[in-house]
Amino acid sequence: MNSFLAYMGGKSLLAPKIIPKIPKHRCYVEVFAGAAWMLFKKDENMSHVEIINDINLDLVTLYRVIKHHLEEFIRYFKWILVSRDEFYRFRQEAPETLTDIQKAVRFYYLLKLGYAARIKNPSFSIATTARPRLNLLRIEEELSAIHLRLARVYIENRPYEEVITRFDKPDTFFYIDPPYLGCEDYYGDGIFQREDFEKLREILKGIKGKFIMSINDLPEIKNLYKEFRYEVVNTSYSAGGADKKKKVTELLVMNY
Repeated sequence: MNSFLAYMGGKSLLAPKIIPKIPKHRCYVEVFAGAAWMLFKKDENMSHVEIINDINLDLVTLYRVIKHHLEEFIRYFKWILVSRDEFYRFRQEAPETLTDIQKAVRFYYLLKLGYAARIKNPSFSIATTARPRLNLLRIEEELSAIHLRLARVYIENRPYEEVITRFDKPDTFFYIDPPYLGCEDYYGDGIFQREDFEKLREILKGIKGKFIMSINDLPEIKNLYKEFRYEVVNTSYSAGGADKKKKVTELLVMNY
């Protein structure tokens, strides 16, 4: 199953390389869920319990609305148009004045139609080479499977350190995909900072469970996490569109 979201830093291409490396476990936790590609790509029977977490409340609200209120969510799209004017009308709305379902609709619309799925200052995306990513005629069909997949998934909105320490057990597996070094503010100001890489390392040194962390392949990261095992894997980035893919290497850091 694919994720229903385009999201900055999504792992659609890397997931098939990571999933075979996941060890046997009982509880699965995605600490920085984003588009949750790993959850949707892996076999749900791999895990007895599944938890996804993200600090972005708008994103978490979207997950919860699709899990619990899909019919009402879809109803809002019956009279919505795919247009630049509609996009910027949504962007100007203050989320705190909306209901949870309205917040979810707004966030989903901006993500699907924004350039490179930017969280900060999204701009309308239009191209002569591709159709809009939001197909209003197929939205119910596309989201019904996601609704069913999320039925037994716990959805959290907590800081990463709280999630790791709270759910750490010998039979827990953590997939960790933090903002990349040099990209800390892409998901919002003050959410994740340079010093958090050291803080995260110290937490991971003491956990009972197992983890895989995907991170950009830089000498500074290798030095920070030199106490763990890591593998270099090939992937590509396509934030500017499928015709602008950039081949890169990433690190998979592990404690097993």
